[in-house]
Amino acid sequence: MEASAIRLRDLRKSFGDTSAVAGVDLEIRDGEFFSMLGPSGSGKTTVLRLIAGFETPTSGTIELAGQDVTRRAPFERDVHTVFQDYALFPHMSVEQNVAYSLKVRGVHKAERLVRARKALAEVRLDGYGTRRPSQLSGGQRQRVALARALVGRPRVLLLDEPLGALDLKLREQMQIELKALQREVGITFVFVTHDQEEALTMSDRVAVFHQGRIEQVGTPAEIYERPETSFVASFVGTSNLLTGETALRVLGESGTHSVRPEKIRVLGETADPDPEGQVTAHGTVAEVVYLGDATRFLVDLDGGGRLTALQQNLDTSAEDVTAYRGTRVRLRWPRRHTVRVPD
Repeated sequence: MEASAIRLRDLRKSFGDTSAVAGVDLEIRDGEFFSMLGPSGSGKTTVLRLIAGFETPTSGTIELAGQDVTRRAPFERDVHTVFQDYALFPHMSVEQNVAYSLKVRGVHKAERLVRARKALAEVRLDGYGTRRPSQLSGGQRQRVALARALVGRPRVLLLDEPLGALDLKLREQMQIELKALQREVGITFVFVTHDQEEALTMSDRVAVFHQGRIEQVGTPAEIYERPETSFVASFVGTSNLLTGETALRVLGESGTHSVRPEKIRVLGETADPDPEGQVTAHGTVAEVVYLGDATRFLVDLDGGGRLTALQQNLDTSAEDVTAYRGTRVRLRWPRRHTVRVPD
């Protein structure tokens, strides 16, 4: 069986009395786009730095392609890291920046030029080789950083929040381009982000980090639709958590349950009878938030607690939705969209 691109076993890292990584076991497949998602301080960036060799683990092992590299220096590992600040040399041309690592490795100048131009073509920067980084936009500088990382064809490309400095529209564009590029070159990408939408958009699989540990690993659909912990349910996207007496009244069972806002329909109290397999709850609209393409409804339930529902504005305007504030409604959603999570 082919070795995994990366295998981490009981990986731990402490800084003084602070445990940044508290026992991580993880296997990343060869050629996949894998994201490490979590809030600041969750351990995801430290794990990336451990894989890169910039930090030494307190205990545990790191394998790359089946080889133990735990104590190897960064330059002895077949990985390359792309950072948020791009770290381009301002005095060099784009082409020289991309070819720099090849020059350090003693690759002949003619071959360096060919490989640098090919890498720039892969990131759609043909003809930009003679420019300086200062003459490029933020998105173009990000592409140069990617080309520089790809030119040596590392087995693994590590990306530490590389899109964080871009504006929203450009970031969304780069998400699509980055995933397309990964499919094209076939290199394993390990992407660190705190942005849930970013992780769901690009990844083959996602590991959700919390307090130095992994809460769940799965495909974007598994992480979003079937969260295994209350932290995953609340951190990845927006989720309603029904607990205690509220869960008992609405669902007929105790425990902690998750339902996503977009699964819930907001209906008038005189709506048609509920089909079989549906959950219903009555309440009063406490607030409405107009989002342009959708509206968020915050509904105080008769039995206690509050649920958030999200509906597309197919035939409504801002004036229409604000009229809902203070009205009585019935919430309804398919029972199959209610997920039980461990307490």
